[in-house]
Amino acid sequence: MQLHTSRFGTLAVETDDMLDFPDGLIGVEDRHHWVLLADPNNNAVGWLQSADRPDTAMAVVSPRRFADGYRVRIGKPDLAILALDKNDRLYALCVATTHHGRVTMNLRAPILVNLDRRLGCQVITSDNQPIQAEIVKPSSYLRKSA
Repeated sequence: MQLHTSRFGTLAVETDDMLDFPDGLIGVEDRHHWVLLADPNNNAVGWLQSADRPDTAMAVVSPRRFADGYRVRIGKPDLAILALDKNDRLYALCVATTHHGRVTMNLRAPILVNLDRRLGCQVITSDNQPIQAEIVKPSSYLRKSA
């Protein structure tokens, strides 16, 4: 299928690459279909691109790449939407943002994806870990179009 985006142009996306977020994401609850894109200029960053709105994309990173020992602590009811089976692969991502030349990731509201069922959700963790962690200082870490 063709996916038209404002940041990345028109992309050819396989239907099997689509991720379904039944409850949307925090702040964009009305957007349920997303695709995870690699950043060709930075292998540490991915982009969650909305298939529902061409102007909505967010930079995401693997929290374990930048925060050793990071664990998502949530209750089992928060995972129900992912329909996890014992053999399913679960992947965590954190939204990355820039502010005053700093790039940070949100550790308290990770995005969880059941890779096998292509289902995702964003949760609020139930522990007292820091809300944000700095990734790197240079603002050039993320594309300027983000």
